[in-house]
Amino acid sequence: MQPTKKKYLTFLLYFLQGMLIGTGAILPGISGGVLCVAFGLYEPIMEFFVHPFQSLRKNSRLFLPILLGGAAGFVLLAKVVEAFLSVSTVAAIALFSGLICGTVPELIKKSVTSGPDKKWTGFVITLIASFTLFHLLDSGMQGNLQANFGWYLFCGAVWGLSMVIPGLSSSSILLFMGLYQPMAEGIGNLDFKVILPLLIGFIITILITSRLVNKLLKHHYTAMSRIILGFVLSSVLMITPTSFSGTLEFILGVVCFAGGFLVSRWMDLYKAKQPQES
Repeated sequence: MQPTKKKYLTFLLYFLQGMLIGTGAILPGISGGVLCVAFGLYEPIMEFFVHPFQSLRKNSRLFLPILLGGAAGFVLLAKVVEAFLSVSTVAAIALFSGLICGTVPELIKKSVTSGPDKKWTGFVITLIASFTLFHLLDSGMQGNLQANFGWYLFCGAVWGLSMVIPGLSSSSILLFMGLYQPMAEGIGNLDFKVILPLLIGFIITILITSRLVNKLLKHHYTAMSRIILGFVLSSVLMITPTSFSGTLEFILGVVCFAGGFLVSRWMDLYKAKQPQES
């Protein structure tokens, strides 16, 4: 009975993480890639992108709930979170910030124990450079392009990059360019004139970039882990609320941040106790 309960709890945990990743992939300001890193799923997902069928057969107990949760989050949970955003943007973003920050101690621990390299130069450079890049994208890409097949291919490519590059929010970039709204409407209406080029751009980008990232993770894990950590922290700095309409909103933001932090710490501690999948 006890092993069965653990099995269901593990499935539920991965399903929930998949839902959050799927939701983060399409919400402005949030990166699906940074949530993959935050939940300790970045490396196995990169491996999945490179060898999908082999990875699914080898580790179905991990990938099946993540894929199901990701689909549910992409289609269903996003509407719930968008409603949450409409009620209080500060609370919603603070919750996601807390979820990400709660995993930073574990990310640092993994990087420190991964190898003898004690240099953190790559982390510092990545943190500064990525923060500058995200800030420029946030402030200088406002536009209103005419959406068509080619631009939907571009949307798919940007979406793919946001899964590979932690902290890069595809939705924010597309929103600034005026492409987010027609893309979201096309997905919601199951318009294959939108969905087909979107998937083509996403798959091509993932196939090209994930192989490179996967190879770098295998041969230069310590350096890559610190570069990824730099992306993660710069993303948090970009999205964490810094202005509030009043004391009540500030308290609500703090409570949501703390809640997200505690939930992500619990997920990390729970997964650390589980036997590694073979």
